[in-house]
Amino acid sequence: MTAPASIEELYRPTHDERARQSFVSMLRKHAVIDMRRDMKRDYETRVEPALAAHSRAPQTWREIETAMEKQPIYRFYSSLRYNAQEMCYLSVQPAIERALPAMINQARGTAAELRAGGSLRLNPELEVPRYVTALDVHLAPGCFHREYTADDVAQGAVVSFGGKVFTGQHPYRKRPGVIGESIGQWLRRSRPSWQPRRVLDLGTTSGKNLTPYASIFPGIESHGVDVGAPVLRFGHALAEEQGIPVHFSQQNAESMDFPDGHFDLIVSSFFFHEVPLKATRRILRECRRLLAPGGVMVNMELPHEEALSAYENFFWNWDTMNNNEPNYTAFRAQDPHALCAEAGFAPGSTFAHMIPDFATFGEEKFDAFVRGDAPAPAHGMGGWFVFGARAD
Repeated sequence: MTAPASIEELYRPTHDERARQSFVSMLRKHAVIDMRRDMKRDYETRVEPALAAHSRAPQTWREIETAMEKQPIYRFYSSLRYNAQEMCYLSVQPAIERALPAMINQARGTAAELRAGGSLRLNPELEVPRYVTALDVHLAPGCFHREYTADDVAQGAVVSFGGKVFTGQHPYRKRPGVIGESIGQWLRRSRPSWQPRRVLDLGTTSGKNLTPYASIFPGIESHGVDVGAPVLRFGHALAEEQGIPVHFSQQNAESMDFPDGHFDLIVSSFFFHEVPLKATRRILRECRRLLAPGGVMVNMELPHEEALSAYENFFWNWDTMNNNEPNYTAFRAQDPHALCAEAGFAPGSTFAHMIPDFATFGEEKFDAFVRGDAPAPAHGMGGWFVFGARAD
């Protein structure tokens, strides 16, 4: 039997397992796309008018949450979404458990060969922060860091394959790495003469939003940090098998061992809302230290609370109480410009706005956006909210 070309090829779910995963993907899409629309219509046509007639219409997302918690449609939506989220990861576990010994051997072999020229630095002494260890973020069993055997890669596989079920039926996530691809294409098109030497991805997990930068900026040196060793082992194997040299290291982004001014580009994807505000401020100060003059920091994140309506904030903040993301709401309440300024970035260098998803928009419409001739779609509906700053 021919050896698999990739660690991902060792993951071989049965017909019934694939059917279950497909069902879970469609169930989650029904909750977050279809029921999202139905729930808003119910609020606007029934709940809000009834409250306004009795006293006054809700003014804040918390008041809307209080009103909607009593509604059957919201209770059904919450139950459906919570269970679909759990099943995204549970549905991939049996096939991962069968393949795990082979995956570990494959990762060991790939790490020994270093065929692409990347590297993997692990730190067994690293203290993983309590905001990671205290709960299973996203309801993913074992979170990003749990290890059950020597050289474990299980959590890398769970996050990777569970993530595919999570996004499988989503109309705006057409392929892995779309966030990194979208940020990279936006930077390349808006700054055509700029060629960053090194990029750093914070909370990189398996690096799927980091690897696109290698083709967008040929010759760039790619680095990814995370506190979880299993996700880094898995990501290192993937990158080496794809022929993309990536330097993965197990570090807490609050304090990294890179020298001052080492990076021209620092990026992250859905990272900052997972950490407490104290950690956010420390990480942003680290980013300022690590950026070279003329460098750029771009973080894809959840939209700032003040940029959305009260109802939209109610919808987005569901994850705080229901998806093991306790820092979600507190982060969204912050002004991203102020956060960057506090970290030492010049006020005029900061930005916070939407960019389109490159895979969904296509080159022609994406270029129109860069020229200012087309707006970006809403976050999660074909667009991504980004904030950051330049190291002027």
